[in-house]
Amino acid sequence: MSSPVRGRFAPSPSGYMHLGNLLSMLLAWLDARSLGGELVFRMEDLDPARSKAVYIDALVEDLRWLGLDWDEGFPAPGYAQSQRTAIYEEAFRELKRRDLVYPCWCSRAERLAAASAPHPGERECDGGCRCAHLSAKERLALEASGRRCAWKLRCPDQTITVHDGHYGEIVQNPARDVGDFIIRRADGVFAYQLAVSVDDLMMGVTRVVRGRDLLSSAPRQKWLIETLGGTAPDYCHAPLLTNGSGKLSKRLGSLSTEFFRRNTTAEALTGRLAFLCGLAETAAPVSPRELISLFSWEKIKRDDIAL
Repeated sequence: MSSPVRGRFAPSPSGYMHLGNLLSMLLAWLDARSLGGELVFRMEDLDPARSKAVYIDALVEDLRWLGLDWDEGFPAPGYAQSQRTAIYEEAFRELKRRDLVYPCWCSRAERLAAASAPHPGERECDGGCRCAHLSAKERLALEASGRRCAWKLRCPDQTITVHDGHYGEIVQNPARDVGDFIIRRADGVFAYQLAVSVDDLMMGVTRVVRGRDLLSSAPRQKWLIETLGGTAPDYCHAPLLTNGSGKLSKRLGSLSTEFFRRNTTAEALTGRLAFLCGLAETAAPVSPRELISLFSWEKIKRDDIAL
């Protein structure tokens, strides 16, 4: 008997959701529901400086307004990353025990960025981190100076292949193509790549649907999940909505879900999103549930979508 399909919503409450976020959520919901699967809703509020209660409340209301339900998860306890530090600690200790991490005293800017999901064009790591080669004496001197260290993962020098359900085969050698990357910041906050991998493993997620900007993260997350003893989910990445100058930002108020909640209906917005991504032939109003029987990844565009 095949394992049940378990998809997930995993928004970050660093701003109000925009149309691009909502398209990814809609596709994740349709993917799971069309396969008769379940959906888990977790809140990726790793970074306390960026995560705001007002954004969390708005995210929940946005999903409910659009008609995207879930079977378990937030706001129940244990489904916000800010509540899961002990779980990440355990995974971190296991990686440390196996000498797969090392302390890093590189720039503060790199450490702060580590808790957030990467964006296109951002430098995610240091492919030749000098901290990986410090002697015991040099490390002791840095520790004695009072500087706090982050922790980096030693990337494997091996080929990792992900068969993405929409973009096909993705091949990456993390040691050569990515380089060692932070999994815990100097302030103790666990980084995106570790937390997401541990969460997908512990929550039994079998399907990950999200924006194409995270496509390059899939091989690393697959490797982390398998290294920690789990089975990596199937990945399906979706095209991004753009405004002509790049990926949509949560700072674009006129394209936020909050704006559309005030100025249109949920069915009208769903119809527009379905048309934009190629799922529907017209932008006629429609509910998410009415789209389940129409859903197929073969219909979804691969190129990014300009608004």
